Amino acid sequence: MHYDGMIIRPPSEADSILLQVTLGCSHNKCTFCGSFRDKRFTIKKDDIIFQDIEYARAHFPRQTRLFICDGDAMIVPMRRLRPILERIQDRLPWVERVGVYANTKGIGMKTDEELAELKSLGVGIAYMGLESGDDQVLADICKGATADKMIRMGKRVKQAGIQLSVTVLVGLAGKERSLIHAKETGRVLSEIDPDYVGALSLMLIPGTELHDDYQAGRFQLPSPEEMLAELGQMIASTHLSDGLFHANHASNYLPVRARLPRDKEKTLDQIAQALSGKIKLKPEFMRAL
Repeated sequence: MHYDGMIIRPPSEADSILLQVTLGCSHNKCTFCGSFRDKRFTIKKDDIIFQDIEYARAHFPRQTRLFICDGDAMIVPMRRLRPILERIQDRLPWVERVGVYANTKGIGMKTDEELAELKSLGVGIAYMGLESGDDQVLADICKGATADKMIRMGKRVKQAGIQLSVTVLVGLAGKERSLIHAKETGRVLSEIDPDYVGALSLMLIPGTELHDDYQAGRFQLPSPEEMLAELGQMIASTHLSDGLFHANHASNYLPVRARLPRDKEKTLDQIAQALSGKIKLKPEFMRAL
């Protein structure tokens, strides 16, 4: 496989075929993210992509899932994306689900008919980074979208029959707006009603603008206990019809996996016990991105 630079994929795609179609992220301006700072966004040439599909055909006959890398494959124009997905269906017929990262710009560039076509071509799940439902936080981190746009684009993905996994970031608002961020994020998640929510806890990355703000005293990082209280408020404010809310990423201080609404009260009780010291939090040295 032809991989350029570090490959980023969702934790749930750990066993998937990783097909790199784009390099980097078309937005690449979020102040907290250092994932693609070393890459200029480009779409790889078809012949390289098709060579990698042939490699996967020869070497990965047992992987039933495929993830298209890098940061936001949804932004690839349909005239380029369609033949890639058709080639996957033709040459890798055992692949049951294709996953992609999707930002609001990429989703917005697709018509409803094109989103439905992506579903028919095997795209079964899209991962969208909401980060926060608070418009002030979204502006501060240069996300490039408002909460309203996040809601509209998330709903369009779901209406196309594509499963939606939304990522949120605990601690992103700092100390001052922590609970506002939590409540607003819960509100937006409730509006979108995704199939999955993945909550990560903020880890500051050297070389990012948010890390610079922290070192200069312009950003106050919440303590582990404050982040956990924020997570509790976020879950309490989130009302899903039947979604999985998990905060079991390596960055989190307390592993949480809850089916909402069924497990909400049990999960909030678990967080309360951790805040009271009855459940130990993960030590800092064990956290990772």
